[in-house]
Amino acid sequence: MKIEEHSIRDIPRRRFLELGMKGGLLIAASPALLSQLVSCSSRNAASPGLNIDNATLGKVIARALSRGGDFADIYLENRISRQITMEESQFRGGLYGISQGAGVRVISGNKTGYAYTDEITEAKLLRAAEVASYVAQNGSPATPVNITSASRPSFVTVKLPLDEISDEKRIEIIKRADQAAKDYDPRIKMAMIEYNDEVRSRVIANSEGLYLRDELPLLFFIVQVMSDNGSARHMARERLSLHSGFEMFDTVTPETVARNAAREAVAMLDAEDAPAGMMDVVMQNGWGGVLVHEAVGHPLEADNIAKEVGAFTGKLGQKVANECFTMIDDGTLPNFRGTINFDDEGTEAKRNVLIEKGVLKGFMTDILSARQLSMERTGNGRRESFRYIPIPRMTNTFIENGKDNPEDILASTKKGIYVQSLSGGSVNPVTGVFNFTCREAYLIENGKKTRPVKGATLIGSCMDVISNIDAVGNDLAFGPGICGKGQSAEVTAGQPTVRIRGINVGGSRA
Repeated sequence: MKIEEHSIRDIPRRRFLELGMKGGLLIAASPALLSQLVSCSSRNAASPGLNIDNATLGKVIARALSRGGDFADIYLENRISRQITMEESQFRGGLYGISQGAGVRVISGNKTGYAYTDEITEAKLLRAAEVASYVAQNGSPATPVNITSASRPSFVTVKLPLDEISDEKRIEIIKRADQAAKDYDPRIKMAMIEYNDEVRSRVIANSEGLYLRDELPLLFFIVQVMSDNGSARHMARERLSLHSGFEMFDTVTPETVARNAAREAVAMLDAEDAPAGMMDVVMQNGWGGVLVHEAVGHPLEADNIAKEVGAFTGKLGQKVANECFTMIDDGTLPNFRGTINFDDEGTEAKRNVLIEKGVLKGFMTDILSARQLSMERTGNGRRESFRYIPIPRMTNTFIENGKDNPEDILASTKKGIYVQSLSGGSVNPVTGVFNFTCREAYLIENGKKTRPVKGATLIGSCMDVISNIDAVGNDLAFGPGICGKGQSAEVTAGQPTVRIRGINVGGSRA
């Protein structure tokens, strides 16, 4: 069996728009045409394709179950996306995209049939339903329930809708970040800035009678800064992302994002080669939570558990970590990047305690894995777009606050590595073995953070790490990212300051 490694990373250039652009409309603008992007209003591009009536949706579901099957659903989607980029204080271009389509799914036992269409018409939906139905040939069909509109609590609020924001304002945000980065220090030689936003509208209907509709705005702002002192260079980055309106930049200014990136770029210019070997690691609060996202979160997604593979298979209710360790996945945190009002199957978003005081309490499920494991649906069935089936995915995953003072954690660590920022990493979900690159790290000497080091990597297994976490701070913070598992998903990872006693650090200095 081929096992695909899962990864989390910063979103690469153009990827934000590409997630929704396959089969859609993509407009590229030269710098001279950037000012004309404002005419591409998402309000004007609102699609009537999502206004399929319930009678038609019911007909499509009946066609999907015509050969048998336990469950069928329809997913309709419309995305309006925008990207503007600046490099070396020059606008390099803009992208504006419109994508629309639908997918029909049939579940029959452990089998899934799926087909999608780029055109949302009754004829195309019926054809997709017919193709998906072949998975359930000669089966006993479930009787679909009449479709009725339902509601879910909303965890996303918007004060300044993106479709009411002129591109002049978007461009102003980029210019402010660029100027703040250059003003930080003369050793800052270059800044690269990406502004991304999208509005995703979706409709979900299924054979259980559910009908849901919502709209999710998403902003993703990335500042990359390069420093150079004549003998060394360092590329730093800082990200800001929320399901929000344009008021996101009132909460955290573009100047703040740029200065945070510039601070790292300058601080790491004097970095020396990192040591290697087994040593204690203190991880700063925030994006360091990506480590447990990868090393622990992916193995707790229920599709592998249903296949009886993975580090946590058969361990439900058992102690798997130090008792100071509690891990949660919560899709209801207001406006976070990984927040969803409901997942892409219509299940309400929830706060799911995965590990509590070291004891394994649950897994993250979608409809299929919940059926296979006879467990409840946790609201983790997510998909990259209408072209993909939903699978169990994390939302906002984090280590819960502990009782330790962050300063005391550092002071009580005689020697080791202080990790302030990770670039990302990957994990084998079956073995739980992971690796991470440290973008900003420092030596710990006699309980103090001292010299910056470069080239450090963290290598280990999920069970070893969570068993060796012996101190958890009270300063929980978060960072945004994009998670890869065959398809992409927007996520947030978080943690307080934590200490891992004895982890393998790969360094550039033997």
